[in-house]
Amino acid sequence: MTSRADDEKFMARAIEVSLRHQGQTQTNPSVGCVLVKDGKIIAEAVTAIGGRPHAERQALEIAGEAARGATAYVTLEPCSHWGKTPPCANALVEYGVARVVVAVDDPDERVSGRGYSILREAGIVVETGLLREQGKRALAGYLTRQVKKRPHVILKLAISADGMIGRQGEGQVAITGPQARHAVHELRARCDCILVGIRTAIADDPELTVRIAGLEDRSPVRIVLDRKFELPLTSKLVDSAREVPVIVAALSPSALPGILPSRGEMPGRSEGGSHDRRQQLTDAGVEILQAPTLENLLHILAERGMSELLVEGGAFAAKSFLEADLVDRIMLFESPVVVGEGGIETPLSRADIPGDYVLVSETAYGPDRCFDYERPL
Repeated sequence: MTSRADDEKFMARAIEVSLRHQGQTQTNPSVGCVLVKDGKIIAEAVTAIGGRPHAERQALEIAGEAARGATAYVTLEPCSHWGKTPPCANALVEYGVARVVVAVDDPDERVSGRGYSILREAGIVVETGLLREQGKRALAGYLTRQVKKRPHVILKLAISADGMIGRQGEGQVAITGPQARHAVHELRARCDCILVGIRTAIADDPELTVRIAGLEDRSPVRIVLDRKFELPLTSKLVDSAREVPVIVAALSPSALPGILPSRGEMPGRSEGGSHDRRQQLTDAGVEILQAPTLENLLHILAERGMSELLVEGGAFAAKSFLEADLVDRIMLFESPVVVGEGGIETPLSRADIPGDYVLVSETAYGPDRCFDYERPL
């Protein structure tokens, strides 16, 4: 018999393996599978890039005949529906696995308990819920899209020692150091899309791409909240829209809290001018997406298979998502840098974190520290 401590050790390994392809498995979850026999790992695998083949099938094929009598540690309930390949639950039966230990139940109605039934009917011992919270954290994007029909939303803020996120009229201000910025680019590489408000897009002229050697092709879809189509045609976003997709999200004014008149609403700016700008953006390769509310926008993104959204730019975007109660994870990068006079105050600090969020980690990146909060799925 395997001890509880050994079970947790092997499941922790399966969760670690599952993170290798996070953000690269399209609409499928990035699942980890570890096969263990006589106390030793005989095979391990993660869902392939693109979503197939699944982790269990790969691990079984690596182990071959040695899989007979083994224990499989899997981060998500093995699938039970026929797609391009036979179900993983059936594969576990065919290879003669004796025991299956699972972290998280699959909410997909095509699976949801059916995978367990196939295994148990074949005489396989099934145990569920081991390291469930850690497993759910690793699968947060998939689970949120399945249960809430929207992407998992991560709000990232870099905050100076005096509580600022930038300086008025100066564009991008380096608040955190290179190690923290590298971590943010790694985070971008795991997300399907990244979002900023139009004021940030105009003031900072950001690229919002992944700038880590070898990971450039994992840049997320870039989204700007811009209901009056003000995104400059000369911006880096528009200039690169045909290489990395850009979406201008035009929401209803009532959908955004505390909204101020934009330049598009100032005297002298006609509806015809707004229409012309929309056409110019479209001609430049920018997609225009209209939705009545932020939540509707997120539902549209989920329908497109997007599971992780990173909200990275500006106090306005941050406030909009927080007030709409659409933030699942908050990452606060705190820096010893002092912005001083003319600073833009952060919309959120550690003292303001709502009570339903839990601090799950604190990480040092050189002189900076990241406080990572999540609320239960």
